[in-house]
Amino acid sequence: MRGRIDATLRDLRALDGAVYAAVAATPTPTLDTALRRLSQAADHSRISFALAAALATVPGRPRQAAAAGVGAIAVASASADLVGKRLVRRSRPDREAARVAMARHVPMPASASFPSGHTASAVAFAAAVGSVLPLAGPPLGLLAAAVGYSRVHTGVHYPADVAAGALLGLASAAAVRECATCRRIR
Repeated sequence: MRGRIDATLRDLRALDGAVYAAVAATPTPTLDTALRRLSQAADHSRISFALAAALATVPGRPRQAAAAGVGAIAVASASADLVGKRLVRRSRPDREAARVAMARHVPMPASASFPSGHTASAVAFAAAVGSVLPLAGPPLGLLAAAVGYSRVHTGVHYPADVAAGALLGLASAAAVRECATCRRIR
């Protein structure tokens, strides 16, 4: 059984590396600048916090959505940075070896690669806000997906880092939603 698990993990790592290499090798000059800027704009959840600030100006459900979104970012960010990255300690991809175009480069973070904190926070925000304001869910989900992809496109994350970040973001939003439900019951 242990041998099958090890073989499966080896295959998944190989697939992860192959997808990363394929993204790096695909010329996309018209997308490079936009995705680099998106990746940088998502640093420290700036996009999500700006959207939360705008939502918070409207009383009622939009303000509740903003609070849920910010709470979900806090849970996702702490989970990714304080737990996930310290447990897994995966090295960042080697952009130079993969020949990621310089036009895509953003500063390489010093933290571990797994999971993607940018993705975790963006997905957490989208899912939490979408649970309060359902019409906001799809566009915020697309934005979160673009943020996640931008992290692979710029060469700072493997696809599995982004997938794990997305799952962590969904779990974080669910935890915040559950916490809010428990408070209302009491």
